[in-house]
Amino acid sequence: MKDKKTQLKKVNWNDLAILLILVVLVVILAFIRPVFLTPNNLLNIMRQVSIVAILGIGMTYVLISAEIDLSVGSLVALSGVVVAMMLKSGVPIPISILAGILVSVGCGFLNGAIHTFAKIPSFIVTMGMMNIARGIVLVITNSYPITGLPDSFKTFGRGYLAFIPIPVVIMAVCYIFGHSVLKYTKFGRSIFAIGGNIEAAKLSGIQVARNKVLIHTISGLTAGIAGVVLASRLFSGQPSAGNGLELDAIAACVIGGTSTSGGKGRLWGTLLGAVIMGIITNGMNLLSISTNWQYVMQGVIIIIAVGLDRIKSND
Repeated sequence: MKDKKTQLKKVNWNDLAILLILVVLVVILAFIRPVFLTPNNLLNIMRQVSIVAILGIGMTYVLISAEIDLSVGSLVALSGVVVAMMLKSGVPIPISILAGILVSVGCGFLNGAIHTFAKIPSFIVTMGMMNIARGIVLVITNSYPITGLPDSFKTFGRGYLAFIPIPVVIMAVCYIFGHSVLKYTKFGRSIFAIGGNIEAAKLSGIQVARNKVLIHTISGLTAGIAGVVLASRLFSGQPSAGNGLELDAIAACVIGGTSTSGGKGRLWGTLLGAVIMGIITNGMNLLSISTNWQYVMQGVIIIIAVGLDRIKSND
């Protein structure tokens, strides 16, 4: 009985730790820079966080299944460039957006299919896709940004619904859907089973190959959505867009409690992890700390987050 109580307290602490970190960061920054708590600044943080948070949904699925996806940053650029090229050619906005997202979905499907049926580790497959997608972007744009897009396209990255930024609304819808699938569907339970013990999952009748392909396809889907939102916010198709976002997404997941060893994760934690990273970046900007040091801080956060995950996994 005592062991159960001890375990319950440990679980509760793990759940509350991320909230405590968030509160401490907010209090410290609000004390040092009161402007931090102004509505405009908080909304700006959420707008900036939305890209990584959306990417984090698909990455959470992938990490829970004990795999990894390094291609999402490049897929963000690819989907954004495809949308921009089609819009500049006069294609209607809905069709252009759908095409950009489908291109990313197709790349995610290829990641899953090659990994599953060719038995190549997801690390290698997605690293290859990362270079392929980035190379395609540079070739089709000749390394120049695509501009001259219709003004109405700005809505998805810069618009508001009442006082809430549209990217935050899109992010919220994605999280509601992603959480529902992960927690309340057979597919969601299968993801945890595959990541926890793949052999046991096979013996229990779970279609591991099909589910793994679908997991990577979902990662491509969220990368495509993030790419469209980012292209709208930048109001251009930028060949360099998405650089490093795969690491930010992984960091958000791990900070939020998703294990890199698989079998454990939570989308609300990923969202809070992305918010924490956004707050740190925003705070450093308010304190006029160089962007170069921000990269250093992000690297430290990633190392600490993965290190803590490994320590917890060995407990």
